[in-house]
Amino acid sequence: MDLLWTISTILLLCSLLSILWKGFDRRRNRSCYLLDFVCYKPSDDRKLSSELCSDIIVRNKRLSVPDYKFLLKVVVNSGISEDTYGPRSIIEGREECPTHDDCVDEVDDCMYRTLDELFLRTSISPIDVDVLVVNVSMFAPSPSLTSRIVNRYRMREDVKNFSLAGMGCSASPIAIDLVNNIFKTRKRTLAVVVTSESIAPNWYYGTDKSMMLGNCLFRSGGCSFMLTNDPSLKHRAKMSLKCLVRAHIGANDDAYSCAIQKEDDEGRVGFHLSKSLPKAAVRAFAENLQRLAPKVLPVGELALYVLRGFRHWLWRSKEAKTDAATAAMVNFKSGVDHFCLHTGGAAVIDAVGRALGLTKYDVEPARMTLHRWGNTSASSLWYVLGYMEAKKRLRRKDRVLMLSFGAGFKCNSCLWEVLRDLNDGGAWEDCIRAYPPQTLVNPFMEKFGWVKEA
Repeated sequence: MDLLWTISTILLLCSLLSILWKGFDRRRNRSCYLLDFVCYKPSDDRKLSSELCSDIIVRNKRLSVPDYKFLLKVVVNSGISEDTYGPRSIIEGREECPTHDDCVDEVDDCMYRTLDELFLRTSISPIDVDVLVVNVSMFAPSPSLTSRIVNRYRMREDVKNFSLAGMGCSASPIAIDLVNNIFKTRKRTLAVVVTSESIAPNWYYGTDKSMMLGNCLFRSGGCSFMLTNDPSLKHRAKMSLKCLVRAHIGANDDAYSCAIQKEDDEGRVGFHLSKSLPKAAVRAFAENLQRLAPKVLPVGELALYVLRGFRHWLWRSKEAKTDAATAAMVNFKSGVDHFCLHTGGAAVIDAVGRALGLTKYDVEPARMTLHRWGNTSASSLWYVLGYMEAKKRLRRKDRVLMLSFGAGFKCNSCLWEVLRDLNDGGAWEDCIRAYPPQTLVNPFMEKFGWVKEA
């Protein structure tokens, strides 16, 4: 009888230990680690100097004198330097009639150069990749871009591949969310994400001012990064994903149509940015932060926020409302050390910085990224992160918030925790010592600044 009881007890303990281990192992494999990332740096012959930008504008014979002035004013006020890059079709004067090969070559150069370096840096073979995601919003050839990568690197037949299109500048967090959801169902998985944009086939050569803006801000760029949930690779990882929040307000017609690809009155396709875009951005931003705050802020800050909101509700006098509106701003810096802001433009960076109560130091990475690389769409966040790493700002246990906006209209964010001190120069290696420059007055201002007074 004692022997039977002993055996039963041992079996019960083994069962309990097995259940506990499975729960622990499942939880452990739900982590999402960033192993490494590589930002794309095109060759110097693709740089857009002020003279070349002026020539591109003048080449469009459809533009009137007011149109020229409008474009030059946008460029002068853009915060972009002469070190940004464009596709060869535009450099060579073929922006109105790019070939399919032009578009493929632009994307291929970005994908293959960053992936080659990523596999080299991580010492991980392409055949070990389980999941592949590519997000290029406005170019979707067949076979897909993921198929081009699978073919070039001879990946396994069972690799799960996803091509995300139409997601805009906010596609990086969407790709991360997709991978993270896969991680919840698969153990020890390796994922590669390529995030870029194709400028060549989407250059607008009409005269609609709402569509001409994109030509002034968007530049060639991209990034490849590797994610895993394998706990054995944690010691090699740079960061760990803590939370991710997506807000989509596309059910509202104004928000849906404020940033949209369409034809102008003459049938030329362009990307329309309406006057309702700032309003949509604010609404999506507020929706995202409302969900994000409980996930990233310490209990004390959350309690203070609730008390301020209660005071605002209780005291409905005009004076109390004003005070509450001022005091109700959540101090996100109490739960976040660094902010990767989308480089949609100088006005976007300033507006988000004010809304979050950020200092000049906090928004410096986004401002410098806009100056050096321009708006590289969904990959912008990674250039901002690269700036922080090159400046040796990122230390173990620091928390980094990525925040981006995209057509739809969307606002997506994700919070990372730095796992070790980071100091890689990456794409910034050859110029980081020059940043931040003493002044952001660039050659565009010096040569075309007169248009501000015209």
